[in-house]
Amino acid sequence: MEEYAPGDIIEIQTEKGLAYVQLTHLHPSYPPVVKFLKGRYKDRPDNVLSLSGKGEETVAMVPLSGVLRKLNLPHAKVGEAEIPHGERKFPTFRTPIRDKQGQIIYWWFWDGRGLTYSSELDEVQESLPLREVMSSERFLERLLEDAV
Repeated sequence: MEEYAPGDIIEIQTEKGLAYVQLTHLHPSYPPVVKFLKGRYKDRPDNVLSLSGKGEETVAMVPLSGVLRKLNLPHAKVGEAEIPHGERKFPTFRTPIRDKQGQIIYWWFWDGRGLTYSSELDEVQESLPLREVMSSERFLERLLEDAV
């Protein structure tokens, strides 16, 4: 099984073209954090390393090697790019805490080390990724989103 390190960029062949993800963080108790890089390509871009840091990419915890194996998608590590300065800190994830009726009563925020909470989400908190392990099905859906 492939082992990836922070900074690694992986090219994945999909039915809608080549997609790219970058592994950004490792945590001893959770799957790796990956960033879905924007765009789908017919051919590998000349400077694939420049795909990192284009902003507003989706971040998720994904057991990347296992998901790629399960989906049987052709893939390869195509380079290593420095994690953009503003993304080097472990990302903060949000988790809704619900009452017995299923209503959200507050939110937990996890930064890889500890938890904080809030009863209301502000604009920044609304944009935080959910603290969940992305399934292989959702990973494939996300790879195919916004295909060019």
